Amino acid sequence: MENLAEALKLLFHWQNIFGMFFGVILGQWMGALPGLTSSMAIAVLIPLTYFMPTWAAIIMLVGIYKGALFADSTAAILIKTPGMPAAAAVMIDGYPLAQQGKAGKALKMALYASVCGNMFADLCLIFCSAGLALFALQFGPSEFTTLILFSMTIVAGVSGRSFLKGIIAASFGTLLATVGSGPMSGSLRFTFGRIELIDGLPLIPVLIGLLAISEILKQLEYSNKQLALTQIKKKISSKEDNRVSWTEFKNCGASILRGSVIGTIIGALPGLGATVATFLAYNETKRTSKHPEKFGKGALEGVAATDAASSAVAGSNMIPLLAFGIPGDLVAAILLGAFLIHGITPGPLIFIENTVTIYAIFLGLILANFVNLFTGQFFIMMAVKVLSIPKRILYPSIIAIAVIGSYSFNGSLFDVKIMFIFGVLGYFMTKYGFSTISFLIGFILGPILEDWVRRSLIISDNNISIFFSSPLSLFFIILTVVVTYLLIKQRGSLLKLENENGMGTNTNTAD
Repeated sequence: MENLAEALKLLFHWQNIFGMFFGVILGQWMGALPGLTSSMAIAVLIPLTYFMPTWAAIIMLVGIYKGALFADSTAAILIKTPGMPAAAAVMIDGYPLAQQGKAGKALKMALYASVCGNMFADLCLIFCSAGLALFALQFGPSEFTTLILFSMTIVAGVSGRSFLKGIIAASFGTLLATVGSGPMSGSLRFTFGRIELIDGLPLIPVLIGLLAISEILKQLEYSNKQLALTQIKKKISSKEDNRVSWTEFKNCGASILRGSVIGTIIGALPGLGATVATFLAYNETKRTSKHPEKFGKGALEGVAATDAASSAVAGSNMIPLLAFGIPGDLVAAILLGAFLIHGITPGPLIFIENTVTIYAIFLGLILANFVNLFTGQFFIMMAVKVLSIPKRILYPSIIAIAVIGSYSFNGSLFDVKIMFIFGVLGYFMTKYGFSTISFLIGFILGPILEDWVRRSLIISDNNISIFFSSPLSLFFIILTVVVTYLLIKQRGSLLKLENENGMGTNTNTAD
């Protein structure tokens, strides 16, 4: 109790409270800009903390992280321009809701789910960090391989009306992900002598081009008169479209809990990240839903599950960071650097030697969730006004923001070219019924799968029996087969129902 009282006194100093509010608000605005991810926001602002008191600096960085996690979904929901790969999953149902004039509802559900997912993971960090950390240590290369393989069953759930086209899109994404240097040998693959491709195709420009630029190209099919006069949405005629009722929140409770659990488990496993968690949460929520036909067309449960999973990863990433000093992803690695700069060394001894420090961090994480919830309400009120701008003004602005976001990723005009190339590719994929989401799943998860497969084969001297020798590996293999079968069977039933009701005209339901 003495340590807790000391931590409370440390946390509630006016400098620390101001730093938290400033960090959350700054994170929200920076996270909403495509190309400026939460990791970039923290990395850019770490130098500002050099001359700040230690706890004001740490609290501000935590606040930036929390605020950016929610705001990353904003551009994905409003203008189909996800600022980070994980937000692409939120976009699947968030953007259709915005087109229906329910952007406020989608953003508020994203905020509530983000806060709930964060809170769940933070509580797991406080009470279950030792157990979850020990569970994470049970995973080796073969277990990670089969887990990623299981995650790729998502393709079956988001591949549109044609599962074959979904597989083709995912395979093409996986193929393009092999561009650059090999993960183990370092040999160059498909670079064609271009220095810019040594590190592979840049993820953020590919993401922005495939989703945002392709959407703008699709809109250009309309007449000039339509583009000049129309807005993305009509004026909201009902307050119900701008808020989340208690009934809606309660109906999404299971989805939020499911996303929080998946995000917490994935976040506790170093090296996987929020993208795996969000798509996996979306897939499981759709699979277990009583109305899976609504997903991809504006299902509030899809927004709730994915945002809860993305935010839960943030809290549980702190488990291996604090328990072992092992960062679970890029953001955790940046935070580790910030901790070390300010004289805080994560690891097993921190729980014994720096109990007040640990308590203050725990309390700061909890308090940041409430600050995020409070300031997020005002942020949403201003953000939804974007959709009232006429398309003739909005779309050029989106292109300008997309160019800036792509350029800022590596400071290269080559990335801007890549963005426009993938914008054209995404346009034709959408036009001919190939799921861009399936492509992204292959592009994002493919390299991770290759890395773990190669590690497994090196350890086993190229013996594939390593994937069947562990109970966890075997469990994920069986789960992959069962879930893929259930998803294909479920989707077949949906297509049959649509055809019987004369609804089979839309060839791109997943997008």
